[in-house]
Amino acid sequence: MNDSPASSTQRPAPVVLDVWCELQCADCRDALADLRALRARYGDRLELRLRHFPLEKHRHAFAAAQAAEEAAEQGSAWPYVEAVLDRVAELDRKGEPLLVEIAGELGLDAEEFDTALIDGRHILIVDADQAEGKAIGVTGTPTYVIDGQRLDGGKSQDGLLERIQEITDRLLADQA
Repeated sequence: MNDSPASSTQRPAPVVLDVWCELQCADCRDALADLRALRARYGDRLELRLRHFPLEKHRHAFAAAQAAEEAAEQGSAWPYVEAVLDRVAELDRKGEPLLVEIAGELGLDAEEFDTALIDGRHILIVDADQAEGKAIGVTGTPTYVIDGQRLDGGKSQDGLLERIQEITDRLLADQA
């Protein structure tokens, strides 16, 4: 057994950024560049946690949120989310068949996606996220929550990346 300090030191928990997102939202698609920049800058020191907030004005958003949960269950949440967001306009036209198609394109079990959308196995997760979002004041997407602070990107995303980086840098420095 090695009793050196290095072997007993645990890595600090990552900073958590809740990303309240709607997969039929063009603003959420535009926010992908910021999320990619955050991943590149922080790697596994920042956990991007997808939270669902489907808006009533988008008729396929609730199904897309359920499909994202199926993608998470199959180990591919963010690649699936990004693929759906990259095709927001197409989702508006094609609806649920596109969600299944994207799963197949990513090598996921598309048949299981189809079944999940029919049997509603992920509805409670989506409903819980939406209820929590409403409870903390989320009204549009994207909205971020980091260190208890809600940052609303639904109206404008100007300056949000910089604000998230400032908070993340401070939290990481506090852990050091």
